Amino acid sequence: MKERKASLLLHPYVLLFIAILSVSVSSIMIKSSDTPTAIAGMYRLYISAVIMLPFVPWKTIRSLHLTAKEWGTFFLGGLLLGLYLLFWMESLVYTSVASSMVILALQPLFVMIGSYFIFRERAGILSLLCLVTALFGSIIIAWGDIGVSREALIGDGLSLIGTILVSAYMLVGQKLSQKIDANLYSVVVFFLGGSVLLIYSILRGFSITNYDSSDWTYFFLLAIVPTIFGQYIFNRLLKTIGATTVSVGIIGEPVLAIMLAYLFLGETISIFQSVGGLITLLGMLMYFWQQSLQHSPSKRLSY
Repeated sequence: MKERKASLLLHPYVLLFIAILSVSVSSIMIKSSDTPTAIAGMYRLYISAVIMLPFVPWKTIRSLHLTAKEWGTFFLGGLLLGLYLLFWMESLVYTSVASSMVILALQPLFVMIGSYFIFRERAGILSLLCLVTALFGSIIIAWGDIGVSREALIGDGLSLIGTILVSAYMLVGQKLSQKIDANLYSVVVFFLGGSVLLIYSILRGFSITNYDSSDWTYFFLLAIVPTIFGQYIFNRLLKTIGATTVSVGIIGEPVLAIMLAYLFLGETISIFQSVGGLITLLGMLMYFWQQSLQHSPSKRLSY
């Protein structure tokens, strides 16, 4: 992996943990609300864009030198983000938090494949072993949660599509991270993603404004916790540690989501989830340890 420098207040892995914990909360919040998922996703992105607007260095816009293809990739990022939230949030209507989140654990595999073809990044044998270990843990988690009902299959299918979309979104972000400020990139893709969900909501005939104060609080919390403290931090880290490492960290999201679902939704934790969760965390720690060894003291990142 090529060295990337970025100005960060905390160590990238500390920020990655904060982001993973934040996005893990979103599944609990979505499960606890009856609001249409497209509406929740739309306001989640729009409110985040508005909050972040004052922090965008607009002077950098004049210094942007993007080709037509790069502008197209920029807008593709917003489209992918909106579609990802639509499919993944909708999957939670049909399946459990554990099942949906475990499928998301396939994300680093898709990102790793994409990184090879787009960035020519080659994963070492040890990195692959760590990833396989983490994925094996995710499979064990899912084993006790596999259902044969039609609804469960629909939910798992939606989650799989969402995983492919968010993997592509991560790769787009990494591709543009060297040319576009993370704040500007996040505001634009959040706005575009919200617009995708707005169009979908209008086509479905959902009410755009007729919601209770508790729903608006829910939208605001979705914007603050899983979006700004989650997705935005992911966007920042794409320049520093790359899409593959960010995605490997996201494998831990199902483990945290399962724990939160147990605490707040009363969902039980099976022996499969307990054992699989430990193996997943072991694989992740092995991967991060291996990555840290690749950076000698003279090549450490700037924070």
